[in-house]
Amino acid sequence: MARFCPLFSGSSGNCTYVGSQQGGVLIDVGVSARRIENALWQREIDPKTIQALFITHEHGDHIAGLRVLGKRYGFRVFASPGTMEGLEAAGALDPRCRPEVMPEEGVEAAGMLVTSFRTSHDSRESTGYHIHTADGRRVVVATDTGCISEEIRTVLHGCDLVMIESNHDVQMLQNGPYPYYLKRRILAKTGHLSNEDCARELPALAECGTTRFFLGHLSKENNLPQLAYETSRLAMEEAGLREGVDYVLQVAHRDDTDTVTIF
Repeated sequence: MARFCPLFSGSSGNCTYVGSQQGGVLIDVGVSARRIENALWQREIDPKTIQALFITHEHGDHIAGLRVLGKRYGFRVFASPGTMEGLEAAGALDPRCRPEVMPEEGVEAAGMLVTSFRTSHDSRESTGYHIHTADGRRVVVATDTGCISEEIRTVLHGCDLVMIESNHDVQMLQNGPYPYYLKRRILAKTGHLSNEDCARELPALAECGTTRFFLGHLSKENNLPQLAYETSRLAMEEAGLREGVDYVLQVAHRDDTDTVTIF
């Protein structure tokens, strides 16, 4: 049995907890250490039981709390070689933390095996993470990617729980206040996944056995939770899949004080 908690998700900060009876791990720490600690305590999770941090890439909304958390707890910190270089260049690693380059064979932590896969984002070397629990369940966090590559698709298929990016509505982005260069960046294959692109992937995943979906990393300016949800729900409905019977669909909110999924 494991717990999945999207503590923070969105353009203003990201942090996800996956835990077992032996402890837990955090994927990204993109808000202040105090906010992360408070979010964990609200779920009766002692921050001292966190056994490792896994960083997807070096952008600020994924590492804002890293230096302070490393100083307080001396966490093991894992990232790709390129991301680790970015963390060092940004001064995000306190001397008391234990940074390690993510090995190909993965990392055992809290009775779980965590492996990484490449994502398509405009950072040094972004990754997503695949968690294998002790009882054979599989969880994937795949955000901050401008497209779903065959590698990502292969990792996603057959997982029990998937957190996938549903960052923006294309029309909202195109008609919104962002400057042209930023719109181009978001829409690029190294940018962020749109609601439509996300929704296109879900039916095949559900048909391969995925029953729990979280839509993550929603833009505050270019998306709405209900819009992201309805775009994916309609794609499932058109494929003949029934919500609450064939799958569960949830939105990971920017500051989630309630959601704890046990699987």
